[in-house]
Amino acid sequence: MEPEIDLKGMNCPIPVLRTKKALREIDVGETLRIYATDPSTVNDMNMLCKTAGHELVDSKDDDGVFTYVIKRGQ
Repeated sequence: MEPEIDLKGMNCPIPVLRTKKALREIDVGETLRIYATDPSTVNDMNMLCKTAGHELVDSKDDDGVFTYVIKRGQ
């Protein structure tokens, strides 16, 4: 089962900071599932993956709950 973090109700920059920390705790190639409600996470997660070398495998908006699956890069 892939690790996941629930960041619903938290506002920028907390979701990105907690995501970075969680990604450091998993192995390269593993995925992390993130749940958030802050709309700014849409851009933030894309930028995090682009700048840190991770892969945004999936992202969706389910009635204001954003779900991301990030594969850890190097």
